[in-house]
Amino acid sequence: MAGRRLRGDSDESPPEQSEEKRMRRLPSFSTVTEEAAVANKLQTVRCALEPLLRRVVREEVERILIHSTRLSQSCFPKHNEAAEPSSLKLIFVNQPSRPIFTGGRIEDTENNPLQILVVDTKKSVGVPPSSLLPSPLRVELVALDGDFVSGDEDDWTSHEFQSKIVRERAGKRPLLVGDVNVTLTDGVVLIPELCFTDNSSWTKSGKFKIGARTVPGSYTGPRIREAMTEPFKVKDHRGESYKKHHPPALGDEVWRLEKISKDGVFHRKLAANNINTVQDFLKLWHVDPDRLRQILGKGMSDRTWEATIGHAKECVVGDKLYLRRSPKCDLLLNPVCEVVAVVAGTAAFAPQQFNRAADRAYIHQLAREAYANWDHLEEYEGSSHATSMPQQQSLVI
Repeated sequence: MAGRRLRGDSDESPPEQSEEKRMRRLPSFSTVTEEAAVANKLQTVRCALEPLLRRVVREEVERILIHSTRLSQSCFPKHNEAAEPSSLKLIFVNQPSRPIFTGGRIEDTENNPLQILVVDTKKSVGVPPSSLLPSPLRVELVALDGDFVSGDEDDWTSHEFQSKIVRERAGKRPLLVGDVNVTLTDGVVLIPELCFTDNSSWTKSGKFKIGARTVPGSYTGPRIREAMTEPFKVKDHRGESYKKHHPPALGDEVWRLEKISKDGVFHRKLAANNINTVQDFLKLWHVDPDRLRQILGKGMSDRTWEATIGHAKECVVGDKLYLRRSPKCDLLLNPVCEVVAVVAGTAAFAPQQFNRAADRAYIHQLAREAYANWDHLEEYEGSSHATSMPQQQSLVI
């Protein structure tokens, strides 16, 4: 037994040799360092690639879903998008009045609330028979991108209309507020309260449209084509105090006229010549247009001049008349120094009835004197209707 134990002992390696073998099996320090560096790089690459891979997967899934949806729609068209288009559609009776400012009530061109009708295009006029529509019909108003046009302007799908709806910017209020959900009774509804909360400068087209559609899910009959207005700009309300008036009023400051900016070059030139209101502007234009053109200077082009004069002439001058007396005749002038009648003796004549150049020059001279002494004219009470004057008759000058 002792001999067997001695042989067994001789088979075991010395402790020093076992430790040496174990150490040889362990990786070296340099190997561990290299492997750690590689692992760190792999982790960095994984972190960098993960968002990209997630986005690629998401986009691919969305592409497949959209493709499947379109395929489904093409194979199984909805009833309201049938191949036979519906003849029903919503319309705005009038377009919105311009300009439009944020927070300002939107009205139509006749200064009335916007009005929406549902009509049958197969009929010449009027609202479609009530049997074709549920009553009441729920309608939603939305903001659309101003560049929404799909070939033939009447040929768009509900999906295209939906894709052009503009939503508010992050952190902003809903873009269109007020009566945005309305009910048509007997095919008509008024929109008394409607306004934009944000300007349109941040959109690609720089403009909005107002669209109207049946509230999704509220109607299951034949498709009623959506309505939309013409495109328009929405300006920030801070610019409202600088907006032009249509028509301008006699007492409006002169910069309310088109092409004349507040505190701009033309405004300063006019103010320097005591032309402060639209009435002042029109009075000088009637008696001495060349003088007015000279005041504004060469910086105002002919096209700009015509635009300004055209806007000024929209002014409603009223019925008040002023009397300019002279030894030979009296003139009746309106508030913008325009001669409306010449009173000779007991008759009143239209100034156009005087054919002699000397007569016309005399009348014009009296009008210029009336302009120069405007504050001393008498207000006239009576009729200004001119009577017929024979061609050969003239003023004695």
